[in-house]
Amino acid sequence: MDEKPRSDDKAARPTPMMAQYIEIKSANPDCLLFYRMGDFYELFFEDAETASRALGIMLTKRGKHQGADIPMCGVPVERADDYLQKLISLGHRVAVCEQMEDPAEARKRGNKSVVRRDVVRLVTPGTITEEQLLDPARPNAFAALSRLRACDGGWRYGLACVDISTGAFDVAEVGEAELAGELARLEPREIVAAEAICADARLTSQLAHLDAPLTALGRDVGGESATRRLLDFFGVATLEGFGALGEAEIAAAAAAILYVERTQKGKRPALRRPSSLRRSATLEIDAATRVNLELTRTLKGERDGSLLATIDMTATPAGARLLAERIAAPSTEPELIAQRLDAVSFFVTAPELRARLRAILARAPDVARALSRLSLQRGGPRDLGNIRAALAAAREIVALFSAQEAASLVAQEIAELAVSDGELERAIATRLADDPPLDKRAGNFIAQGFDAELDEARALRDESRRVIASLQQRYVELAETKQLKIKHNNFLGFFIEVPQAQGERLLRPPFDAVFTHRQTMQDAMRFSTRELAELEAKIASAADRAQERELALFEELAGAVLARAQELQRLAQGFAALDVFAALGELATKRDWTRPHVDSSLDFEIIGGRHPVVEASLEAQGKIFAANDCDLGDARAGKIAVVTGPNMAGKSTYLRQNALIAILAQAGSFVPAKSARLGAVDRLFSRVGAADDLARGRSTFMVEMVETAAILNCAGPRSLVILDEIGRGTATFDGLSIAWATIEHLHEINRARALFATHFHELTQLTKRMGRLVNLTMKVKDHAGEVVFLHEVAKGAADRSYGVHVAELAGLPASVVARAHAILAELEAADRRAPVEKLIDDLPLFARAAQAAPPKDALRETLAAIDPDALTPREALAALYELKAKAARA
Repeated sequence: MDEKPRSDDKAARPTPMMAQYIEIKSANPDCLLFYRMGDFYELFFEDAETASRALGIMLTKRGKHQGADIPMCGVPVERADDYLQKLISLGHRVAVCEQMEDPAEARKRGNKSVVRRDVVRLVTPGTITEEQLLDPARPNAFAALSRLRACDGGWRYGLACVDISTGAFDVAEVGEAELAGELARLEPREIVAAEAICADARLTSQLAHLDAPLTALGRDVGGESATRRLLDFFGVATLEGFGALGEAEIAAAAAAILYVERTQKGKRPALRRPSSLRRSATLEIDAATRVNLELTRTLKGERDGSLLATIDMTATPAGARLLAERIAAPSTEPELIAQRLDAVSFFVTAPELRARLRAILARAPDVARALSRLSLQRGGPRDLGNIRAALAAAREIVALFSAQEAASLVAQEIAELAVSDGELERAIATRLADDPPLDKRAGNFIAQGFDAELDEARALRDESRRVIASLQQRYVELAETKQLKIKHNNFLGFFIEVPQAQGERLLRPPFDAVFTHRQTMQDAMRFSTRELAELEAKIASAADRAQERELALFEELAGAVLARAQELQRLAQGFAALDVFAALGELATKRDWTRPHVDSSLDFEIIGGRHPVVEASLEAQGKIFAANDCDLGDARAGKIAVVTGPNMAGKSTYLRQNALIAILAQAGSFVPAKSARLGAVDRLFSRVGAADDLARGRSTFMVEMVETAAILNCAGPRSLVILDEIGRGTATFDGLSIAWATIEHLHEINRARALFATHFHELTQLTKRMGRLVNLTMKVKDHAGEVVFLHEVAKGAADRSYGVHVAELAGLPASVVARAHAILAELEAADRRAPVEKLIDDLPLFARAAQAAPPKDALRETLAAIDPDALTPREALAALYELKAKAARA
């Protein structure tokens, strides 16, 4: 009875290797486990099934567990990065588990001993550093969140944004309403937060559109423990040197450090000290506006076709990332904007210098990411080569500007490039081969002749045949016989073999002092020498010694680079800034853009403005963009322009182009216009286009109303608002009412500069009552019975919408179009203008209407004052007569 259960238990028990796998997997349940077995990373159980589907690789099986087959798939170690890239792009996290000892060492503990393995890093979307996995032109950051209760009972959020691949580390404190917009600006690849934050359904719903996985980090990190974590990581005694960081910012920064330590398994990236985003005043752009304006991605999520892709002429990946950062967060400080525009103007007026600088920058590698990989011990010889090339480029640029008086910001960046004394560049140049490999284990990256020990090991490794042949020739001369050969077998190793007769001589003096007898054969004798034995040992270990020595020299050189990490980070920032200034100068020259004037007024005057993306697309087709003016400035408060006109006439393009010109100007770029004078915009709001959010239970109209509500609740006098077709998603009278009330609120309460495109022609009559309201229309021309859209903006209001004409262009059946024309003629026959004008005269502006008391209802007041239970029959009859009399008078 006892035997069978013991047998079942044994069958159900996992093998030692599988037990190790299960243990390591249980410690990393939210990751796919890459379990190293020789030259492959293997995956088992559910991980294997997931990876097999995601990577399109074959699913096999290996043994059984609890009576069932164990699913298995694997990827070669040498191609692991390719598979990691695909898994990470799909949102998976991967735990990389390596063999921590040689299998031979494990066998010494017994035949059934398992090789020690452990997870050496977690690969997540926001923590990758490998060159092959990164988008060169895009930051690769993760965001860490913390939160504290605010005085009003709501939440204040701490936000830390860390890019391990470059060392960038920014922190901010924002309100709950601002959080989604700030994250949309930063575009993190993943978001990490305490479990309590991740479990907040309302918050996760707000962040759902960001397309960044949300990872639970355990308990919140705050208070003294947060401060201590930052102090320990940066090796400082106080946080005062970091600036005035708030409690929420410190907690978020500590959460970010915790995540770095958890994913990097003790390796420490070269992170800059946290810098508060509050120190730089930037234009606030909410998440919906970023999507609507397609600043860095189109509505389809693609880079091509966005504003950033259209204007990006940078020569370096770091410059491309900085340009994206400035477009995502334009400045609101006129002085800083002017300095940046001065730098761009400098390069516009110096085309030859600009071309030479851009040629040097094109050869400058990505210093920040090379430095990050070296700090995490994932760097290779090519990263050292990139540092060398960057230092050489910096030296060239400093020489290029040595006799040149440049704009202040350009001069500052040149000064940053000049900090190197050349020692590090020379150290790398003398040690590193000209074309170093990516992987340090590939070898042959230390220059020949630099290290004698390494050269000797390489010679033995690579030229053993020549060394043996040379030694054999010397022994031939010493033994005085040409029949001597040096041979090798697995039993004796290297040995000397001579014919029997010659061997007898070598047994006697003086030869016996050199040659030691090893073996006598039927017709030959075998000998060895002390020199040959030493040579054999050297040859056997030459490859290992060469690699060991080369890796030691690599670590020494990497250490010298990391000792200058702060200097190299400033160098990387200098390259990026110069690249952006020169690229914007190139852009302005090639596309005939002009320098804007940005100040602290409420001006907004653009002459001959053009949409940068649409214009570039039309130019590629050999067409010309129709430029238009825009004037929303007013000394007291911004104007509101009501823009009417048919579909396809260019209303949405006109709205967007003015918003994009403001963004470009405040980002420090020239703009597509003949002239532009702008008072710095502090907040930009856009409600353009139609989209639903079915995942959150929102229709197109609901999304429209939510976005409009955010605008009306947040916009102020320094804001710029563009609204397109508010109210079109519901019934005519509902929509007109909403659009009408929205304009009144913008005019009386928000007092913002605004563009309001609409098909409700009735709204054009509001200019009679609102002093800062102006009417604009898209010009249309009737030619030979055909409607021609001129894409030009003029003062005035459209007389009709031409919607039936657009329907005809879209291909509606001729019968439907004809019937629509007939119905439209009947509807237009009625005079609708007088009732609208009367409505405008009768209805007060909502600001006054809200203050007016409701009209009195005498009948209701009398009825409400009667207490039936307290009346006598006579009093009740009298009250009834009184009510009847008042009803007659009403």
